[in-house]
Amino acid sequence: MAVSGKQRVPSGVSRLDFLLGGLYIGDNVVWHDDAGSLAPVFYLNFLQASQIQNRPVIYVSFDRSPKNLLDKLGPLGDYSRLTILDCFTCGKGACSPIFLKFYDEAESELPCRVIMVEEPRDTEKFNEILYGIHASLEGDVRFIFESLTGMQELWGSEERILKFYTHSCPRLYELNTVAYWILEKNAHSPQVRAQINQIAQVTIELNIKRGTTSLTILKAENRSLENLHKPHSYWTKDLTVTFDEDRRTSGRIDLGLRLKEFRSKRGLSQAELAKLVGVTPSTISQVESNLIYPSLPALMKMAEVLSVDLTSFFQNQAEVHKRIIFTPAEAVEVKLPTLPEGAVLAKLLSPVDFDPKAEPYLIEISPKETLPSHFFFHKGEEIGYLLLGRLQVKVGTAVYNLRAGDVIYLTSEMPAQWRNPGPTVARVLWIKVR
Repeated sequence: MAVSGKQRVPSGVSRLDFLLGGLYIGDNVVWHDDAGSLAPVFYLNFLQASQIQNRPVIYVSFDRSPKNLLDKLGPLGDYSRLTILDCFTCGKGACSPIFLKFYDEAESELPCRVIMVEEPRDTEKFNEILYGIHASLEGDVRFIFESLTGMQELWGSEERILKFYTHSCPRLYELNTVAYWILEKNAHSPQVRAQINQIAQVTIELNIKRGTTSLTILKAENRSLENLHKPHSYWTKDLTVTFDEDRRTSGRIDLGLRLKEFRSKRGLSQAELAKLVGVTPSTISQVESNLIYPSLPALMKMAEVLSVDLTSFFQNQAEVHKRIIFTPAEAVEVKLPTLPEGAVLAKLLSPVDFDPKAEPYLIEISPKETLPSHFFFHKGEEIGYLLLGRLQVKVGTAVYNLRAGDVIYLTSEMPAQWRNPGPTVARVLWIKVR
């Protein structure tokens, strides 16, 4: 279920977007880090995704000196719309000349902006600076509070950190921001964690046990409940996060994974598929988790609803017959759940159970309609060819006008808005490339 009226934004990790049902403007996302070192890959991907969208970012640091933080960020620090709020130098750094030297040597050469907070222990002055910076920025601002735990260590009590959070979380929501809050799970009492979770829109727990890392969504306000409280194993390399669900194993058929792939292609939630098949949402969830196997009649109905051949649930992709021609009868309508109903119609032009490197879609946008976000959340390249009508697309702060015959090519950019200004339907051939 989409968050009504809210613009969807990418987290930078496509599987996380899928599990959450998306991030939305207004979300405060709290990360409970079991080890104290698991969250960085997620907030750095969020920073990268925000840069791709050309959104301003405020990064609040209590635990790292600016030099140390910029070394950690690497190329992600080379961003003119990034503001680092340095609460370390005159906080845990005690205004030491060793840390103050940074401002004499490097500040004028930095591509990003670094602001030193002279009295970070004073929460009122910290708030004034934080929201003063926010007021100076344009567009929907993204926040990363690298460590609520570090803030608590400096401020001296859970009561002060909780007071700050309970005041800031609703305020940031009203200001139409997206904020990541990181805390070390074991450094805070269960009571404080529970109070923080109650206020946040999204809470996520990261754990490591016996060398295996896992992510569990504890709360996702106004979204589908199908992925709540289920641990999802993952591993990382640099900024790449790979979940077990993303793996393709040879010789073993994963019926649950195949069902989830087909359902996702059609844009259906578990509850929507369950209603169409005539089973409970719990049944679909258990099948996708490989906890149960459906009856043959139920599986046949799933294949019918999803417009796939029954054998597709049991074939490896290598076994699927290679085809070069697809008829119009094989095109299927797909839902775009984050966009207004009736404003846009989308059809997948190749079969749902076909797995090409390029997926073609026919997309029609009704006259005078505005779409508040892009059609898909896709990290690969995308190509569009406008067949009929006119379109306006907003990418970053720029607005582009397309007429029939124009081609749009996206690498990592994600349009923030589409609009059909004309009196007729705008029809576009859209191709997602892996």
